[in-house]
Order: sequence, then structure tokens, then C-alpha cells
Amino acid sequence: MATRGNSIIKGVEIEEVIRLLNKAYADEWLAYYQYYIESKVVKGIMKDAAIAELDQHAADELRHAGMVADRIIQLGGTPILHPKEWFTMTNCGYDAPTEFDVLGILEDAIKGEQCAIGVYSQLAEMTQGKDIVTYDIVSQILADEVEHEEDLVSLKEDITEFIEQIKSQVG
Repeated sequence: MATRGNSIIKGVEIEEVIRLLNKAYADEWLAYYQYYIESKVVKGIMKDAAIAELDQHAADELRHAGMVADRIIQLGGTPILHPKEWFTMTNCGYDAPTEFDVLGILEDAIKGEQCAIGVYSQLAEMTQGKDIVTYDIVSQILADEVEHEEDLVSLKEDITEFIEQIKSQVG
């Protein structure tokens, strides 16, 4: 534990920060796997664009998990050690894909990003002015999650518009 580093934390309990970061850590691993598996099973029109987006987001979620784990360790905690615990600690949960169509997959991914935005917004609010290092890390991750939501919504809108254009040309 970084004793001097932790001494600059004021007005927030370090154990509570660790607990909430571990919940976010669980979310990141589950999000990573959700994007990974969705990119493998997705079907339908413009699926290659969806695959590229999902693969990029999976890589980002894995990077986020590393950032969160590093911060947990700096604070003197231990990141969740067993994947089973991800399911009990998660904020956002995990919904295995049941429909593989591209629009359904994108809708599930958007919901996940919206949950992550909520989680990191709360962490940022809690640590702002109290734990500058954690605040900086969660702010970086929050910016990525906001960008992910926008990317996914835009792609879903593009695919929906393309489908509507095809329907109008056929019908």
C-alpha cells in the first residue's frame, strides 16, 4: 500500500473506494466477455462494422479492468481473485446474447454502456476533490464509456437507416 499516496485521500473511506472499484472491476471483465462473445456470434446486415466496434470495445474494457485493478492495489486492496465473484459483485450484470441479430446485439451493448456511465459517474462524484488519483482514473474510463455509447448508438442508427432504405426500394 502506498502510505504517502493514500495520505492525500480526504473525506472518503478508502475501504469503500476499494469495494466500489472491485464492483466496477467485475463489470469491466463481464463487459469484456460480453463484447468478445457478441463479436463472434453477431449476424446480419453490416455485421462486419459491428464486429469491428465490438472488438475495439472489448479491448477497451480489458484495459479498463487493468486500470481499476492497479488502483485497487495502490489503495491497499486486492482485486477480485475469482471470476465467480464477478457475478455477485457486478453493478451492470451480464446478459448472455440470446438473439444474434446485429441490432439486438447493439441494443444490449448500448444498455451496458449506459450502466457503466452511471457507475463511473457515481465514482467520479464520490471521489472528486477527495481522491484525485481515483477521480482521474474513473474520469478517463467514464470518457471512454460515453464515447462507446455514442459509437454504438450511431452504428445502430446507421444500420437501421440502411435497412429502411432497402425496404423502401424493395417495397
